[in-house]
Amino acid sequence: MEDFGVYAVFGVHGPPQRLVSAEGSCRVSVAVPPSVRQVVLFSSGPWGARICVNAELNDADRFPITIGKLTPYNKCLSWEQWEEESWTDSVTLSVTLEGGNLVKEDWSKPEHLSVKEYTPKDTVAPLAARELNGKRKRERAPEEDAGGNKTTGRGEEEEEEENVCPNGAVEKTTPVRKVRGQTKGSQKLFTTAADAKKTKRTAPLVSPSGRWGPTLCPIDAQTAILIGGQGSRMQFCKDPMWKLCTEDMSWFAAETLAEGPTPEARIGHTAVYDPDSRRIFVFGGSKNKKWFNDVHILDTQSWKWTMVEAQGKVPSLAYHSCSMFRGELFVLGGVFPRPNPEPDGCSGSLYIFDPNLSIWYQPIVTGDAPSPRSGHSACVMQERKIYVFGGWDTPVCYNDMYTLDLGLMEFSAVKTTGKAPSPRSWHGSAVLSDTKFLIHGGYNGSNALSDTFIFDIDTNCWTEVTLPQLSVPRAGHAIITMDTASRRRFSGDGGDAAMDVSSVRRTLLVFGGGDNEGHFYSDLTTVAVDDLPSAT
Repeated sequence: MEDFGVYAVFGVHGPPQRLVSAEGSCRVSVAVPPSVRQVVLFSSGPWGARICVNAELNDADRFPITIGKLTPYNKCLSWEQWEEESWTDSVTLSVTLEGGNLVKEDWSKPEHLSVKEYTPKDTVAPLAARELNGKRKRERAPEEDAGGNKTTGRGEEEEEEENVCPNGAVEKTTPVRKVRGQTKGSQKLFTTAADAKKTKRTAPLVSPSGRWGPTLCPIDAQTAILIGGQGSRMQFCKDPMWKLCTEDMSWFAAETLAEGPTPEARIGHTAVYDPDSRRIFVFGGSKNKKWFNDVHILDTQSWKWTMVEAQGKVPSLAYHSCSMFRGELFVLGGVFPRPNPEPDGCSGSLYIFDPNLSIWYQPIVTGDAPSPRSGHSACVMQERKIYVFGGWDTPVCYNDMYTLDLGLMEFSAVKTTGKAPSPRSWHGSAVLSDTKFLIHGGYNGSNALSDTFIFDIDTNCWTEVTLPQLSVPRAGHAIITMDTASRRRFSGDGGDAAMDVSSVRRTLLVFGGGDNEGHFYSDLTTVAVDDLPSAT
């Protein structure tokens, strides 16, 4: 049987080169040749007890440009320069193998390998970056210093960043450099005896890293699933998937638990749970200049990912809303790509995805529809109407309210009373009861917000509430309500044995987000719905 190995292909003409073998080092670092514009990483052979292979593309300052992970179920990764804004000529590929009976388990420093550049006969070698026509985004022409020597520096990006989270406007966090001897933490639920020795020298992540734009899906009274998001320095999270156990509010890294093709790193996506089929549907989003129109489905019973080959008019959207109604996905608004040099546009259209037929279609709708927007919220109330609030279409931010009657397929503007939330987008929303939903935080075009409002659909009235637990301004956070189970122990009278009593209560959970000043949050806040004023 063929031995296990990890291989890389550098460029479209390069042959596979072995980086990791069964008898080799578990950590390898390779300098990517300046002429290479594509890198493919894949495994071959039986995985055995091996758990995953962590891969990073690092820039000249050893900061990650992009990351990925090979698992027994996802055996190939690829990167292209046009997808990564900060890919320069000084790029290093770092590969780390986790799990299995490692022969060379020296984690002090990686083994450095070199790449043999390959140019096939009768072909022309790729041009170096400085020989390509035009300027690259993150470079400027060489300048002469006082001594007449040419120097090269990074200038401002030559065109405005598109499709980035507002939290990336100003970066105030200081990324932690990896020092010699520091190792990556394991991200897995179960370990072998061999891994136990290694964990003494590593610091595994025990909770998700700070991020903007994640999704959080409750799947039962004890579990919620966190997917995706973007963190410090506009980098996509290395730990994209987590499982939350609500009984003790503990986190477990879940990326390597599921089989099948996992969704590529992204932001601006949506994830909704269908309780009837017990599946999570992940749709859309974007990554730098790459837009997604794929639908990934996670079966929470078999823990298997599948990607749908959808038919019909498939939209490419990010920062849209997605609501589950009778087994179908109702997708409204969002940002869509336009050909350069036109700016990205905002959609005002409604799309529906039917998972049974794997088809997208646009229904005939009537009434007073909301204007095109993105970053808005949508709540399904009483299985009758979708309530749409806020959002923005640059430079306008909204605080209006619309409903979509799911029986008549008719939009209507809602005339509200009480103190309404100020205009905002990328806020959090959650259904509290049959007649009320909550709006929290968001971004008004200048600042992140921290206020909270409850809307009553019977009276069409807004009520502002004060929550000390949610006093930190944040936008791009995940917020849900779910029935959580808790267990309490009571001692019997007269020395009787103690007895465990379980109870279920409605709980509001808020995770992550950012303050639009470069800070990204990783905190989880819980509030009992019964403790919310005007919530019942």
